[in-house]
Amino acid sequence: MRYNITEWGLRHQVFTGFLMVLLLLGGAFAFFNLGQKEDPEFTFRIMVVKTLYPGASAAEVERQVTDRLEKKLQELPYLDNLRSYSKPSESVIFITPRQDVPPREIAYLWYIARKKIADIRHTLPSGALGPFFNDEFGDTYTSVLAFSADGFSYPELKDYIELARQQLLLIPHVEKVDLIGAQEERIYVEFSDKKLAQLGLTAGQVAAALQSQNAVVPAGTVDLPSHHVPLRVSGRLDGPSAVSGLALRVNGSDFRVRDIAQVRRGLVDPPDFKMRFNGRGVIGVGITMNKAGDVLQTGKEIQRLVSRLRAELPQGIEIEQVANQPRVVRAAIAEFMRTFAEALIIVMVVSFLSLGLRAGTIVALTVPLVLAGTFLLMLLLKIDFQRISLGALVLALGLLVDDAMIVVEMMARKLDEGMDRISAASAAYASTAFPMLTGTLVTVAGFLPVGLARSSAGEYTLSIFQVVAIAVLLSWIGAVMFTPFLGFRLLKAHGAPHESYATPFYNGLRRAVDWSVERRALVIGVTVLLFIAGGFAFTKVPKQFFPQSNRPELLVDLWLPEGSSFAQSEAAAKEVEALLAKDEDVLHYATYVGAGTPRFFLLITQQLANTNLAEIVVMAKDNAARERVRRRLRERLADFPEFRGRVNRLAVGPPFEYPLIFRVTGDDPARVRKLADEVAEIVRRNPKAVDVNDDWHERIPAMTLALDQEKARALGVTSEGISQSLQAHYSGIVVGQYREGNDLFDIVWRARRDLRAGLETLPDVAVRAGNGQAVPLSQLGRLEPRFEESVIWRRGRSPAVTVRADLVDGAEAPDVARAIMEELRPLIERLPAGYAIEPGGPLEDSGIAQRSIFVWLPLVLVATLFLLMMQLHSVKRTLLVLLTAPLGLIGAAFALLAFYAPFGFVALLGLIALAGMIMRNSVILVDQIEQDERAGADTWTAIVESTVRRFRPIMLTAAAAILAMVPLSRSDFFGPQAITILGGLLVATLLTVFFAPALYAAWFRVRRAAPAVKPTP
Repeated sequence: MRYNITEWGLRHQVFTGFLMVLLLLGGAFAFFNLGQKEDPEFTFRIMVVKTLYPGASAAEVERQVTDRLEKKLQELPYLDNLRSYSKPSESVIFITPRQDVPPREIAYLWYIARKKIADIRHTLPSGALGPFFNDEFGDTYTSVLAFSADGFSYPELKDYIELARQQLLLIPHVEKVDLIGAQEERIYVEFSDKKLAQLGLTAGQVAAALQSQNAVVPAGTVDLPSHHVPLRVSGRLDGPSAVSGLALRVNGSDFRVRDIAQVRRGLVDPPDFKMRFNGRGVIGVGITMNKAGDVLQTGKEIQRLVSRLRAELPQGIEIEQVANQPRVVRAAIAEFMRTFAEALIIVMVVSFLSLGLRAGTIVALTVPLVLAGTFLLMLLLKIDFQRISLGALVLALGLLVDDAMIVVEMMARKLDEGMDRISAASAAYASTAFPMLTGTLVTVAGFLPVGLARSSAGEYTLSIFQVVAIAVLLSWIGAVMFTPFLGFRLLKAHGAPHESYATPFYNGLRRAVDWSVERRALVIGVTVLLFIAGGFAFTKVPKQFFPQSNRPELLVDLWLPEGSSFAQSEAAAKEVEALLAKDEDVLHYATYVGAGTPRFFLLITQQLANTNLAEIVVMAKDNAARERVRRRLRERLADFPEFRGRVNRLAVGPPFEYPLIFRVTGDDPARVRKLADEVAEIVRRNPKAVDVNDDWHERIPAMTLALDQEKARALGVTSEGISQSLQAHYSGIVVGQYREGNDLFDIVWRARRDLRAGLETLPDVAVRAGNGQAVPLSQLGRLEPRFEESVIWRRGRSPAVTVRADLVDGAEAPDVARAIMEELRPLIERLPAGYAIEPGGPLEDSGIAQRSIFVWLPLVLVATLFLLMMQLHSVKRTLLVLLTAPLGLIGAAFALLAFYAPFGFVALLGLIALAGMIMRNSVILVDQIEQDERAGADTWTAIVESTVRRFRPIMLTAAAAILAMVPLSRSDFFGPQAITILGGLLVATLLTVFFAPALYAAWFRVRRAAPAVKPTP
C-alpha cells in the first residue's frame, strides 16, 4: 500500500500548521534579503593580451610580436579561437575559450595563458613592453559620478576627488573606486635643436645629468651605540622652477636647464583618454560593488555620501550622476513586480471564478506558501532577483497552481460523492498524487536543457530552469500536504451523494468527445493538417537571438579615419555634443574620447583604446524619447562626412559589436581583402543592411628615411641614434621623475611645440654626429612618404577581415544573415583551399546556443520516457502521451505571427518547456482512463468519461497558465516566450480534449461495447 502523505498531514494537523507558518516566515525573511540585480551573473569569456612595440610598423608588430604570442597561445586548453590586431607599435590578442567550458574553469584558463606567455616573454624583440593582461571585462560600475570644477586647477580638483575616493571605499561592499579620464601630470623640458647643437649637447647627456641630480640613492647609516642614524643628501628636485634652474656641467661647460630649454608643468600632451559630461571636461569616478553586496542598499549609501560631499566640497566643485545602476535595478524590479502582481491576481481570479469562493480560497492560500518556499530556496541557492529569475517566477505562477487546483477539484468531487473530508482528501491523493508528480517532473524535464546548456546564452538564462524547477516541485508538495489541510478546514461535506457530471454542459461535452472517438480518423487527420500548417507558419516567424534592452540610453560611436589625432576625435565629439545640447528629449550625455564607455551596463560591448574613437552615452527622458533622439541623430550624423557615426540601443544577452558579421579568412592578405570587398558588396545589396564596413580600415601615411649608410658610417651616425633623436624631438623621452607627496610625475624631454608641429621641420631636425657636430636629417638620406597598413586583423593566425553592418528598424539579425549567406553561397563554393567565409555575431552564437540546447534533447526524451513508464507501465500509452508533445507548435506559431513577435533563444526554451506542460495534461488523462478500466468500465466508456471528468481540472490549470502569461507578454525580454506558451497551450489544451481521446481509441483500436441484450421474459 502506498504511503499517503495527505492522510499523514491531516492526522498531524498541529505539525502541518506549524510547518506552514514557519514556511511563510522563512519566505518573508528570504524575500526581503534576496539580492537585487539588473541581470544575472555572467562570465565574460575573453582575455585581452596587449603588447607595445614602440616604433614598429603594423607588419613588424604582426611578425615579431603577435605571431610569436599566438603560436604559444594556441597550446591553451579549451581554446575556441584567437583573434588579434596589429597596429603601429601595438599588438592586441583576444583569447576566447569554448562556450561549453564551465565558468569555474575560466579563471584557471587565464592563469595558464599568463604562464605560457611568461615562458616566452624573453623571446620578444628588444624594446617590446609587456605583455599586459586584462581579464576583468565583467566588472560593472554600480555608479559613475562626474566631478567638475569652476575656479579650481586640475591638480586641486584631483586632490578633492582622491579624498572623496577614500570615503567611497569605506562604504560596505564597495570593492573598488576608479578614476575615469584622469589626466596624468608631466614636467616638460622643451628644447631647441639649434641651441643644443651650438652647445654641443645631446638629449642623452642632459637626461643623464637630470637623473643624477634627482635620483634617490642610499647615503648610508651611522651606527651609534644606542641607535642608527640614516644619512640623507639634499638637492632633489621640488618643482618646475627647480628643474628650470638646475645647474648642469656637460663636456666641461656649465649652464642651467633654462639656458637650453623651456620648463613647464602640464597634463599629458597629447592626451590618450578624456571624459566629458554635458559638454564639459570632467573626471569620472566609477564605483564597483562586490558580489556579496545588495545593489539597492549600496546605492543608498553612495547617495548619502554624495549628498554630504556636495555640502562639504568648496563652491565651484560639482558632482553629477552619470550612471546609476541602483535606480535602474529599482525600476526593473518594480516593473517585474507589477507584472508578477498582475499575474498573481489573474491566477487568483481564475481560481475563485472557476472553483468558487471556498475552493478558490484554498488555491489562493496555497500560492503564497509555494512562493515562500521558492524564495527561501532561492536565498539558500544564491539566486538573486534579476531580469531572468523574476521572469521565471511569473512563468512559474501559471504552473504552480495546477496541482492545487487538481487536488481541490478532486476533493470537492469526492465530497459530492458522499465521502467525509479526510477520506475525500486521502482519495484525492491516491488518485492524483503520482500522476501529478509524474506530470510535474515531466514539466521540469522540459526545462532541463536550459539548466544543462553549456553556452553563454545558457549561462545567462540558467535561472529560468532553477526557479521554475523549484516552484513546480514545491507546488506538488504544497498540493499533497498543505492544500488538503486547507481543504479539510474550508470545504464542506455534502449531506447526500450526487452526480457532478450530469449537467447539460457535461452532457454536451460527453457527446462531443464520443463523436471524436467515433470519427477518430477525421480528428487525427485534421490535427495532422493543423500541425503541418503550424510548421509552415513557423517558417514565416521572424527569428532573433536576444531582444534589445528597454533602457533609455543610446550609445553613439564616432569613428574617424585610422590615424586621426586625439584632437580631431575630440572636435568631432564636440560637434555631436552641440546637437545633443539642443535636444529636449535628452536628459544628459557623457562623452569618452580615445576609448569607449566604461562598463555601466553588464551587457555592453566595450570599445578598446583608439585615438580615432569617441563614444557618447546619451540618456533620454524615456523609451519613446530614446527612439525620437535615435532617429534624429541618425539623420544628422549623415551630414558629417569626416567621421562614421553609429547610434545603438543597448541589447540584452551576450554582447555583439554588430548584428551582421561575416568573417573572411585566408593565407594571402591581399586576396582576403579582395574577397572581403566582394562580400561587402553582396551585403550592401540587401535592403535591410545599412552602414556596411570592415575592420581593416584605410591605410595610413608614414614617412621613411632612406638612410645613406656610407655617409652615416662616415659621420658616425647610427639608425638607433637617429630614431632616438626623432623620438626625443617629436614624442619626447622620459629623462627623470619628479616626486610630489605620493605622486610621481615624469620629466619629459622634447622639442618646443613650434619645432614639432608639422612635417615641414623634419628635414632640419639635428642629429649629433660622431665628431660632436649637429647634422641635419636631410643630409643623411632621403625622406620618402608612403602608405602602410593601419591595422592587420588575424583569426587563428591567418589574416581575417570582418565585414560588418547594422540593420534597418524592424529587421532581425538571424533572418537577414541567413538571407545574405544564401547570396554568398556561390562565392563560398568557388573559394580556394585555405580560404573561408563564415557568419559571426547573433547568427553564429544563436546556432551555438541552440546546439547547446538540442544536444540535451535526447536526455530529455529518455527522462520523459522513464517517468512516463514509471507512471503508466505501458509502452503504448507512453508513446501515445509522447505524441501529444508537439501539439504546442501549432498555437505557438500562429500566436507569434499574430502578435508580430520574433522567435528567439528564450522563446525556444518556452517551446521546449511547452511540450512538458502538454504531456503533463496527457499523462493525467491517460492515467484516469487506465484507472476507470481497472474499475470495470469498458475502454470506450473509460475514454469518454475520463475526458469528461478531467476536462475541468485540465481547463482550469491551462486557463491559469495561459492568463498568467498575459502580463508577461508585454515584456521585451520574455514577451516572445510568453506568447509561445500562451498560444501553444491554448490550442494544445483544446486538442488534448478531443485529439487525445481519438488518438487513444485509434492507438488501441477501441470499439464501442455492444449494448447489453435484455433477456426475453
